[in-house]
Amino acid sequence: MLEKLMAEAGRIGKPAWRPMLRYVAELHARSTHPPRKPFPFPWEEIGPGYCYGPAFGHWDIVHAVLDAIPSEPEHARFQLLNNLVLQQDDGLIPGSIWLGEEEPRWNDKAGHPSVWPVAVQDYVETTGDRTILATCFDALRRLIGWYEKNRSAEGEGFFYTDILNRSWESGVDEGVRFDLSPSGRLACVDATSHLYWLYKYAYRWSEQLGKEEPCYLQRAEELAAFIRESLYDERAGFFYDSWSVDRPETRAEAFEGIWPVVVGAASPEQANRTIDGYLLNGQKLFTAHPLATVAGSDPAFELRMWRGPAWNSMTYWAARGCIRYGRVDAAVRLLERALDASARQYEETGTIWEFYHPHGGSPLELKRKPHTEFNTPSRDYLGHNPLIAMARLWEAGGATLMRPGSENRQ
Repeated sequence: MLEKLMAEAGRIGKPAWRPMLRYVAELHARSTHPPRKPFPFPWEEIGPGYCYGPAFGHWDIVHAVLDAIPSEPEHARFQLLNNLVLQQDDGLIPGSIWLGEEEPRWNDKAGHPSVWPVAVQDYVETTGDRTILATCFDALRRLIGWYEKNRSAEGEGFFYTDILNRSWESGVDEGVRFDLSPSGRLACVDATSHLYWLYKYAYRWSEQLGKEEPCYLQRAEELAAFIRESLYDERAGFFYDSWSVDRPETRAEAFEGIWPVVVGAASPEQANRTIDGYLLNGQKLFTAHPLATVAGSDPAFELRMWRGPAWNSMTYWAARGCIRYGRVDAAVRLLERALDASARQYEETGTIWEFYHPHGGSPLELKRKPHTEFNTPSRDYLGHNPLIAMARLWEAGGATLMRPGSENRQ
């Protein structure tokens, strides 16, 4: 099963990474199960070591798909379609489906960050298979309608319910941004950036399907202007939530501020300031194992889940953002440092961790959720570890930097 993925894992990246990458490929195979209710296709769980598993994650499956697309396109396609099968009549796509019991269960009131259209577009561009687009476009239109009805912020932008009830819809459980936040329908920098992306993909797919809908492009441009003008602090050179952008005493330098760069809503100047001032700054997010989820110089930083430790998925998204703005040099540095650190931990522990020590220490030194029975990172966790995709992107970036005449050549 997934033999082509295993073969690819054995030949890409640095030789020192390959034992880890082969193990990741094996985990993908071990995590894939035959079709069962509600999934019509073989489905991949978050990882066999996930403390609350087995589960299928709307946010997590995207990272698994990104690993698989070039070498296992059918597997990737199955996961993309499985992800949409439980879309509700109101348009919501559930965040996580728990499958440990006879009947699957999920939260029918909240989702997770909707980055799945990125994986759909990557699949289409890599394989040339456009047959999936009509299904995905219909699902995306309905999902956008759900966000517009249920997550529109006061004035402009979008929010996640973290600000209302600490339900962690953002995927960043117990995130530091909400320690001092008010309660209200206020624009969150991550939710607003994600919706910008959804509108952009909706417009793109409407064009590709021959039924162009300019309203989506217009809405994306409106959100981009709002992000650039209202969620960016010129003095700090970074993006923040609407309630803290002008109130430094209420905010933390959390990595969610990179999302406008990842999705392409930042201006080139804003993107480069974010990249140089935060992504490549060792006092901020460029730790021994990047990215720190909170700047190392921030008083809110701690060695606890989503409050300091590094998640490889976020390093991957940051690298894609850097490439979007022509900063291949930054992408290569981020990816290489994260892969080097992950490979060292694999050599020492023989597993892939849910999240990592930002200073390169043992993952067992980190806290997960002190108020629960699971207070260390999960082992054999794939949901936030697109390590094969990261190695692939590192190779492509390195080739670009070495190309004669490249403006990014070092």
